[in-house]
Amino acid sequence: MSNSRPMFWRIVRRLLTANRGRLIVILLALGAGAAVTAALLNLQVDAKQRLTNEFRSFGANIVVAPKKGPSLNNTIPESLDERIPSTNDGTEVTKIDSLYLLVHANRTSRPPQTQLPAVIKPPTNTIRPVPKKGAVDALSPDSAGNESSPPSIPVVLVGYDGRNPQHIWPSRIQEGAGRGEECRVGKQAAKALQVHAGDYLSLRNGPNLHLCMVSTVEDFGGIEDNQIFTKFLFAVQQLAVLDNGMLKDGPPISLIQLSVPGTPQSVSKYIAELQKKIPEADVHGIRQFTEAEGKIYERISGLLNATVAVVLILTMLCVMAAMTNVAMERKNDVGLMKAIGGATRRVLRLFLAEAATLGLIAGIIGAAAGLALSVALGKAVFGVAAQPRLIVYPVVVALTILVAVAGAYPLRRLAGIRPASVFRGEA
Repeated sequence: MSNSRPMFWRIVRRLLTANRGRLIVILLALGAGAAVTAALLNLQVDAKQRLTNEFRSFGANIVVAPKKGPSLNNTIPESLDERIPSTNDGTEVTKIDSLYLLVHANRTSRPPQTQLPAVIKPPTNTIRPVPKKGAVDALSPDSAGNESSPPSIPVVLVGYDGRNPQHIWPSRIQEGAGRGEECRVGKQAAKALQVHAGDYLSLRNGPNLHLCMVSTVEDFGGIEDNQIFTKFLFAVQQLAVLDNGMLKDGPPISLIQLSVPGTPQSVSKYIAELQKKIPEADVHGIRQFTEAEGKIYERISGLLNATVAVVLILTMLCVMAAMTNVAMERKNDVGLMKAIGGATRRVLRLFLAEAATLGLIAGIIGAAAGLALSVALGKAVFGVAAQPRLIVYPVVVALTILVAVAGAYPLRRLAGIRPASVFRGEA
């Protein structure tokens, strides 16, 4: 057996080099099919990833809110966040806890450094009582009137806690370097408050007061442009607390916004499981996002899969046509092999090994060319160059080998050849 293997592969090598013109034709057919298949499959995989990322940039697709709707009087405890799974289908879920509060805001002067710590720490040094009438506010312009503050106006303050808030509130920074994130101000709110990056805001709710620096002015492209955001959720919670009884169930939040990756079916399953885990809250999905993502991807995926199937079938037909000629040419070789004792099964194995080798060579070269082609196609069709997905490479090589072996079907006709008929010239 060990001595027959070198002979087997020697014969296969001789078969491959016997007719170089035919060999080049088969390699071109398989290579072209592999290149187109790799390009389309890579675009399909890349489209799924890009669609997921693009739809995540539109904001949350699941919301956890109070049963009667979020408001200062209708809140949920922040501890509910601990019951929410952190992943879906192995991909991280973005969770943002937020508290919405209507406050009175106005621009104020920069306070002395001794009155504003570099790092705000809970619970007492962020909230100061509003001074009584006639008293001097240490966080406002001095009593000498060195700077006159604009009148305060009502504005929605959003305190949040969580990673990747850009997945929930995508925006474009107009002013500021995006450092610190003490107060991120929407462009319309900044215009109304007459503030710019680096200015200070005084935020009041009843007897409570909070001071923050405007780190950025941002364009959200929605109602968020009229709001102020701060990552110091605890500061907003303190501003909201008018009665310590509100804290009996834990720090309050208005809602939890989630950006959950996955197919519409996967997201729906995630929602159903979350509704069972948090029955005391209203858990619902934002249907237009999840359904739109699923419909778009299904259409793109269906079109690309159909095109790949047609390309593979056409490639197989081309290989079958070439292999039919091969079968006609090799009748005498097969008759001689059988006459000297070669088994039919071993003879067929030789030709299948030849076809598989051709498929392997064409698949390796064609798949590499197809991945490079998909980058150019993505840029031409979608305006963004596709990223080569390495998972596509072995899949395309395997498909090319299968197509080559399936295209070698005409060689099965050689199994019925009789040596005597070949030698008499009858076959």
